[in-house]
This record gives sequence, structure tokens and C-alpha cells, in this order.
Amino acid sequence: MRRTLILSLAALAGCGGDRAAREDAAMKAGGRAATAETGRQDRVVDPGGRARVVDPGGRAAPLNPGGRRAARVRARWATARPTGRVALRASPGGRAVGRIGPLTQFGGPRVVSVLGRSGAWLEVVVPERPNARPAWIRARRARLGATDVSLHIDRSDRTLTVRRRDRVVQRVRIGVGAPAHPTPTGRFAVTDKLAMGGPGTTYGCCAIALSAHQPTTPATWNGLDRVAVHGTQSPETVGVAASLGCMHASDSDLRRLMRTVPLGAPVFIRA
Repeated sequence: MRRTLILSLAALAGCGGDRAAREDAAMKAGGRAATAETGRQDRVVDPGGRARVVDPGGRAAPLNPGGRRAARVRARWATARPTGRVALRASPGGRAVGRIGPLTQFGGPRVVSVLGRSGAWLEVVVPERPNARPAWIRARRARLGATDVSLHIDRSDRTLTVRRRDRVVQRVRIGVGAPAHPTPTGRFAVTDKLAMGGPGTTYGCCAIALSAHQPTTPATWNGLDRVAVHGTQSPETVGVAASLGCMHASDSDLRRLMRTVPLGAPVFIRA
């Protein structure tokens, strides 16, 4: 299944420094981004101003109605798909701190990472909450599932490792946030897989959006603060600390990540 949507690319925080910030501002103003060096105009999204949401590759395995996992699946990381609009609570049955629905802000299917369960409530990681501040939702308002896949990002080594259970299935060289705008650390989750504008554009072929927020965007930044792993038109930033917080990878590595990583997979970022 594929969906299309109008994508506000400024929702991704650190996409390569000052030049990317200028291009994002240009996108918001006129729908195209002009490179500072040449004045050439590039579509950051595909023709028509759209980015494609890519449906998860590697679907979460559902629990049966009795809450018992099918025998053929013994996955490590729990996930949940909201079946409708659901309130986010600060604690089980506590005060409401927001609402989410079955689609993300980018229009794709929402699959959340589940940290735990307390009776009728699930503790979940969602981008509608600050970093390290999970929310609680009613279990009956979600379809439960699981995945064996997890992402492990090491800022110091500038590597992204994909694991299936304890087995390494992919290791990727990445660029990370500059010292003044470091990529945030902690546990997050994959929220969206987006097909972007392609080679030579700010975000490259594709982007894997995370639930993480960048708390140290520069004062001149006029976009939002979501963090992602995405391509870049500046390949020299892969393997170095140069972005505003997002992680940069080559298009070839990203295409494989798009096939390997499911929505809702947990993401662990360490310094």
C-alpha cells in the first residue's frame, strides 16, 4: 500500500547545516529550494510537491484476541497500531496530554513502540511527547504486534547498526549532529519511511523519521524539530559531525534500510 501526502520538510530538524536551513526556508516560501552555490532549483520532493509514504516492510505480528502471540512468532520488541483516535495519558488513567490517530503527521500508518503494560494500559513512545517522556494509551484501542528488528546508533563511532534479535543484519556509516547541535540520545522509535526527492536533493532518496526531537536547533531555524535518518546532497557530511541533529547516510544504504526496518522498531542512540 502506498499513500501520498503534502510533506512539510521543515518538520525534519537537522538536515545539513546552514545551507539546508536556507533551502527549507525557500521550500516553505515557494515550494522550491535554490542551492547557494549555483542558484539551481531542485525539487526536494518528487514532481507535484509530494513525498511518498512507504508502507512498512516487515509487518508487525499481531496478537490474537486472547492476548497470546501466534506460535510462529517470538519477537522481542512490542508494537501497537491505534485503531482510531486515542487519548495520550501521562500515567495509566491519568491526565490527558494529547491525542493520536491511526495516521502519523506525514499521513502514513502509525505503529508505536511499546515499552510496557500496566493492566489495561500500554506505555508507548510517540513523537507527540518530548524526548524521554512516554505516554499511556488504552490497550483495547490498539492492535498489538511485535518486531525482532532494532536500530542502534553510536554517535562517537558514527555508525547505525540494525539487529534482528542479537544478529547484526546491517551496519551503516552515518553523519551526526555537529557539537553545537548534537543528535539526541536515548530510546526512540521509527515513525515513518518516506520516499524523498532523489539524488542531488537535500534529503536524497528517502528518509526514516524517528520519534526524537532536536532540543538545540539554532535561533535562525524556522522549521520544526523532528529527527530523521536521511540522504544528503553533501556526501562529505556522511561520517562526520556536521548536521543540525539529523543523521546522514548514502542513498544505497538508505534504500536497504527502507527495506529492512519496520515501523515501530525501537531506536537506541548513545553518545
